[in-house]
Order: sequence, then structure tokens, then C-alpha cells
Amino acid sequence: MSIDLVVNALKSIAKPATSLVINQAQRNETVVRTLKQFKFDPVQPPKDVDGVYVYSLIEYGVDKPEVLLNLFREREIKNAFWSAYTSNNPLGFYKEVEKFLQGKDSEFDIRLMKIELRTELEEFGQIFIQVAKRSKSIEFEPFPEWNLDEYPAEFKSLIREKIRSFCGRKFVFEAFKQFCDKNLNGYFTVVGDAGMGKSTIAAKYVWDNKSPCYFNIRSDGRNRAELFLESIRKQLVKRYQLQNAEKANLADLLEQISKKLTAGDRLVIVIDALDEVEQEAGGNLLDLPPSLPKHVYFLLTRRPYTRDKKRLSAPDVPVEELDLRGSQYINLSREDIKEFIGLFLNIDKDYKNELKQWIQNRNISDQDFIEQIATKSENNFMYLRYILPGIAKGDYNDLSINKLPDGLDDYYQVHWVRMGMDEKPQEVKVFILFILVKIGTPIPCEMIADIAEQDEYDVQSVLDEWVEYLKPQVLEGENCYSIYHASFLDFLKAKRVLDSKRKLFQEVNQRIVDYLVRKMA
Repeated sequence: MSIDLVVNALKSIAKPATSLVINQAQRNETVVRTLKQFKFDPVQPPKDVDGVYVYSLIEYGVDKPEVLLNLFREREIKNAFWSAYTSNNPLGFYKEVEKFLQGKDSEFDIRLMKIELRTELEEFGQIFIQVAKRSKSIEFEPFPEWNLDEYPAEFKSLIREKIRSFCGRKFVFEAFKQFCDKNLNGYFTVVGDAGMGKSTIAAKYVWDNKSPCYFNIRSDGRNRAELFLESIRKQLVKRYQLQNAEKANLADLLEQISKKLTAGDRLVIVIDALDEVEQEAGGNLLDLPPSLPKHVYFLLTRRPYTRDKKRLSAPDVPVEELDLRGSQYINLSREDIKEFIGLFLNIDKDYKNELKQWIQNRNISDQDFIEQIATKSENNFMYLRYILPGIAKGDYNDLSINKLPDGLDDYYQVHWVRMGMDEKPQEVKVFILFILVKIGTPIPCEMIADIAEQDEYDVQSVLDEWVEYLKPQVLEGENCYSIYHASFLDFLKAKRVLDSKRKLFQEVNQRIVDYLVRKMA
């Protein structure tokens, strides 16, 4: 297999580094098509090293800029990768690549395009390991832990996705900086509705500052105090070389670290989505300490809450909240929203041409479009991440701009109706979506098909149709799915509540019980 032919094919479909949004369904389709073009089985990878390398390059390389594709085609890079793989030394691979690039034009291009080289090398390595596992060849065992230590491995894909389309929010970071400057320690919380960009703010801070972090993700089951402590402890022990701390609680860890901090140093721990934490009543959420040592700060995010749901008592620690819904932030948020729309309209190579055509067909100016969409968004970034690609793809060709949905909830409802989900023939689709709601954690297509008593191909077709609302991920070699965003999960749960007596929803619960009984038998 000629790697040059593969790279040339990938170049023809490569996206510029400025592309803001990647349509996952389109990308998956392109990967499969390219694999087939070079006689690879999309389900079963080859078993030899050269074959797995090229196979992995295809899975990785769709939508990557040419400078990266050219890098991975080099024999020296391939040899350095395999050497690092077999010695479980991913950082060694990074150093070899840096040495190879030194003084070359490609080094300048990577810097000019602001490509995070370490992140890209890690992504390729992780894809290679996934492909190697699917090959079921013992040649690739033992599988290394391919982590280049920038961010916790469990949250890297989430962080990359969130910052891909980041813009604005300077007022949030400036407020947090001022809080840290005037206090010796403290808890700073960003409060906002679903879709207002809280997770993106957290991800951006982590990305820029490489802070220890934890993202509570209800749909993945990563929202319990013991998981938080295990993850943060591991990060802190590694970062500060703490001794005899394998079973230490968070308060003790922070005390040890505080003694190691030199003048001007701060420890900032970022925790996203406190509202998604599942924990028995009593005490602070995630067992956060009621007191903090000097120079230790927490940047938290959460949805609006009632007093009984706050569960963050720290009487002697400075505590401050920034509510994104506050009147003093409305104009600042609107400017960020307008900037975000402008990026789609003028920079994003996936959608800008189609968006401009939609605008021209309705005889409105770019500025009018930006202003009206900003108003309809109700300062909600998640709304824009759905509505703008939808407009570009032709989902709203039959509507004028004033007929577009208002706000995220209205968007979900309009989309639900336009998909005919309340009609009798669509009950199978509703059934599949509610299996995802009821299970609550990532599950494979095969399991969904078994519970729904449907053909696996038909279930996969439904999942593909709703892919923008679902989060596909590979777990133990299986393609699994969960609800992508908490706001859509809430919408679906509300649908269930509104019609909880329908036989359809009772049947979902019973089928799941039957499935579990069969598996336990």
C-alpha cells in the first residue's frame, strides 16, 4: 500500500485549519468511503503494522491540513512512532517529531496555522491504538498509554471540541482574574442556562492554562464524588510530585501543594457542570473543602439553582458568582454571539457559502442576518451550533428569517415537529431516543436494537439521522451512543413527562427490564 497515494487522497478532502465545525456524520461517511477506496474493510482493520498505520492515518487524516498529512507520510516519522509505541514512550515521539521539524518550512507552517502539534500527535496515537485493538493482532500488545500529559486523557476530546469554535467571553476571564488578584484563595462560579457556553468557558481556561480539571458528564456517568477525587488526585500527584498521597483526600492534597507553591504561583482547579453531580444529600457537592489554603482557587460552572441545591458551604473562603444571565452581561454576551455568527458567515469553510446564499435569497444584508439570529438565539451558543449548520444544509429553505425558532427549547420543538416525531410511523425513532434517555450512559447500537426488537441496520439509520444530537464514541471496541448535550436530554425527558402514561414509554421501560433479565440469565 503506497502511503503517498493515501496522503494525496486525504489532501483532496482536507479542510483548512480555520474550519469551525465538523459534521460528524459527513466525516464518518468520508472515512468509510476512503477506506473502501484503498481496499480496506471499514469494520476489520488489517493485522500488519504498515497496514494499521495507513488505516489509522485515514481515520485521523480526514479534515486535517496538508502540513500534518505530509508529516505522517515521512518514513522517519513513521519509524519514530513505532519505536515510541513499542517502548510506551509517547513523549519520546513528540521530541523526535520536534527534532525532525527543526528548521523546515513545515515547522513554520504549523506555527503560522496555530496547530497544537502535541495534541495532533496524541490524537493520531490514540486512533492507532484503537485500530490496533480492532485488528485483534497480538503484534500490537501490550497497548501503551498514549497520553502526552497536557490534559487528562478522559477529557481531551471534549476540550478540543469545545474550543474549536471558541470566541469572546473575555469579561468572564477578566472577572476571574480580578477575583484571584484581590483574594488569597476562593471559589468563583460561572452560572448560566444550558447552552450559554459554560463548558466552553471551562475548556478554554483549561486549554490556555493547562489547569487540573474535571468535567461532570451525566450521560457518561462521570458525575460522582469518588470519580472526581480519583481524577483530581491523580492529576495533582503527577503535577506536584506528591509523596504518599495515593489515598489522600482533597483538603490534604491542597495543603501539601500550598506549601510547594512559590511566590506568584497559584493553583486553579476547574470543575464544570456542578448541576450534573449525583451525590447523596449532605455536605458540599463533590465534597469540596469548606476551607482552602492560600493561593488555591476553584473555577466552577453550573446551571441556575435554588438555595437547597447550592451545596457549597465555605464560610471563611471568598466566594463569588458571575451569572451570565445578569443584565450587566447581556450586551457583552450579545457581542460574543454576534462575533460567533460572523465567524460562521465569513470564515467557516463548511457553511459560509451556503449561509450567504440563504441570506441573498431572502434579500437581507449580512448585518441584518447577524442581528436577527443573535436576537433569536437568546444569547445561547448551543442554539447557534444547531441552527447555523441547519440553515446551511437547507433544513430551513422553506422559512423566512422571522419564522426561524426562537431560543434553544423552541429549536428542539420545531425540529421535533419537522421530523414528524409525533406521528405514528415515527414511533420507532421515538422509542430508540427514549432508550438512550432511560439508559443514561453510552450504549452500543446492538444493545439498542435488542431492546427495541428492531434490525440493527434500521437502528443505525435512526442514530445516523440524529447524529448531531448524539455523542458517538468507541468503548471497548464497540461504537456506543449517548445524548450529546444536557439541554437535549432535558427536552426529551420533558417529552416523556408530558406524555408519561402513553403505552409507548411504559413499553420502553419494560423492554429494558426484559433485556437485563435475559442478559443475567
